[in-house]
Amino acid sequence: MTNKIRKEGLPPLWLSCVPLALLVALIAFVVSVFGDDSLSGASQVALILASAFCVGIGMLTGYVTFDDFEKAVTEKITDVSQSIIILLLIGAIGGVWMVSGVVPTMIYYGLQILHPQWFLISTCLICAIVSVMTGSSWTTIATIGVALMGIGDALGFSQGLVAGAIISGAYFGDKISPLSDTTVMASSTVGTPLFEHIRYMMYTTVPTFIITTAIFLVVGLMHDEAGTGGADHVRQVLASTFVITPWLFVVPVLTGVMIMRKLPSMLILFMAVILACVAAMLVQRGQLYQIAGCGGLEGLFRGVMMALYDSTSVDTGVDELNALVATRGMGGMLSTIWLIICAMVFGGAMTATRMLESIMTAILRLAYNCVTLVGSTALTGIFLNITTSDQYLSIILTASMYKDSYERHGYEPRLLSRTCEDSATVTSVLVPWNTCGMTQSSVLGVSTLMYAPFCFFCYLSPIMTVLQAAFGFKINRNKTQKC
Repeated sequence: MTNKIRKEGLPPLWLSCVPLALLVALIAFVVSVFGDDSLSGASQVALILASAFCVGIGMLTGYVTFDDFEKAVTEKITDVSQSIIILLLIGAIGGVWMVSGVVPTMIYYGLQILHPQWFLISTCLICAIVSVMTGSSWTTIATIGVALMGIGDALGFSQGLVAGAIISGAYFGDKISPLSDTTVMASSTVGTPLFEHIRYMMYTTVPTFIITTAIFLVVGLMHDEAGTGGADHVRQVLASTFVITPWLFVVPVLTGVMIMRKLPSMLILFMAVILACVAAMLVQRGQLYQIAGCGGLEGLFRGVMMALYDSTSVDTGVDELNALVATRGMGGMLSTIWLIICAMVFGGAMTATRMLESIMTAILRLAYNCVTLVGSTALTGIFLNITTSDQYLSIILTASMYKDSYERHGYEPRLLSRTCEDSATVTSVLVPWNTCGMTQSSVLGVSTLMYAPFCFFCYLSPIMTVLQAAFGFKINRNKTQKC
């Protein structure tokens, strides 16, 4: 069977949609049965079953050989290997930044500074600024985002709402930052100069972000301050549990300096882990001894190591706060990594059988004018986030597929690069089995389905780009004729 020559041509559209329909049905059933625990294993099994079905019908109909499937899966898992390492480092940061007192210190002072009614819009703006400077939504969410989740919890906001504000701000910054890998990828794949690409994105991105912040402002002003009376109590408990000192801000400040110097992401995250380990051993020895269950040098070493890889629980005397300061370390990311690998298997199956190409070809036929071309591009970016489970693949495939069509219709390349960013980049975090959705859900401790309704920026962006195409705003054909 492995040596069989596969059939030429693309599978029929109806056949190509069957594995995708099966996956959606399985995931929906899994979510209805397992709820928040759906990512602990059931979703992974659903992806493997859908992959097996896809390859099975592909081999029976002659559109794929098993060798093709193995090669495609190997390539896709190789493509996300760096993301897996980064995810492990983020897990380590989540553990050691909490145990070292860095995050509790940020929460402690944040509760003094951030007014409850202005918290949501402040959260969105802070994450946007940090993400612009870092060029990374993942780094922003894993550091300042985790602290803001704690502050929001203490102020009485729902976790999904706070996570939505964090993600909206972080993805706005990631999208327009010249340091962002997705921004560089979208512009370079299409052939648009980087800063021309960023300037052109402002026409859709800035209005979308203004609407987003306005929504968070209104929701924040409607927040009942009576539910925030526990903020002072939270500060007191944190101060009695951890050593709270401004000196701990050295860790995030030095991390920011490394980011500004444009060091590689993995190096920055690794150094952020090392800095927090040193801070923990210098400042939070009592917590390390408690985690390790012993004292002395052995206790310090054991406590730091457990904070990095294991689930830790610091007793604050308050059950609600115990959950807030609990961490999962690298071990807590293993389910997410498992899900990423299974998602890549499904993506490999859809690619190897050419079913994904068949669906994309059908979508491409819908593009006959400016609105349908932009709309089809946005739809393709979203669809690829669902099927390939990786935003980088979504950007590259969408840009590559439509490049000739935009050129043939006479539209500027920057329209394509902007539309890719307005769809593929920002919607990836809304898909539970996409690498972005899985990562942010694990880092923030909130299920994708819980925060997705509040990620206003992420689903307003593709709507805005289609609306501007419909009105022909700042869209030129051959740089002279209006769309």
